[in-house]
Amino acid sequence: MDFSGLLRTGALMAAAASLVACAGGPRYSPYADNGASRPPAKPPATAKRGGTWKPYQINGKWYVPREQPDYDETGVASWYGGHHQGKPTSNGERFDKNAITAAHKTLPLPSIVEVTNLDNGKRIKVRVNDRGPFVDGRIIDLSQEAAKRLGFEGKGLARVRVRYVGEAGIRTATIQVNID
Repeated sequence: MDFSGLLRTGALMAAAASLVACAGGPRYSPYADNGASRPPAKPPATAKRGGTWKPYQINGKWYVPREQPDYDETGVASWYGGHHQGKPTSNGERFDKNAITAAHKTLPLPSIVEVTNLDNGKRIKVRVNDRGPFVDGRIIDLSQEAAKRLGFEGKGLARVRVRYVGEAGIRTATIQVNID
């Protein structure tokens, strides 16, 4: 091997070592145990790394954000509001209970989903900019305003269909998404 080949090999090895060092582990959520204990196993390696793509663990369960262009689920929705007002969402936007937003465990952030209340037929498009809900049996957590527009704010829960529409642009402020 000539000198230039040796240099190229050394540079590639240094770059690979640097990337491994930068990859880091999963982020730990304040909703779990504030990072006081580390998980016993490594997270699944199938997801993209970095930012809102990192696998994360809540209450001992791993979640792996990923592309899901065919996502279409039926299940239970809940809503969240006042005590989260103004706090940062998982992708860094500020939560606004009066905006049309939502939290999902694994969809890309930010993205747009269509949510249909199966009990009354009301349907809206929602900006997903947060992670959750972390309650068994729930598939999406909507802002208070989104729940109001879907007609279940007073009930707290609703049977819904959630369908992925597409990626949403990065915003510096929370926006309201047009409703149907």
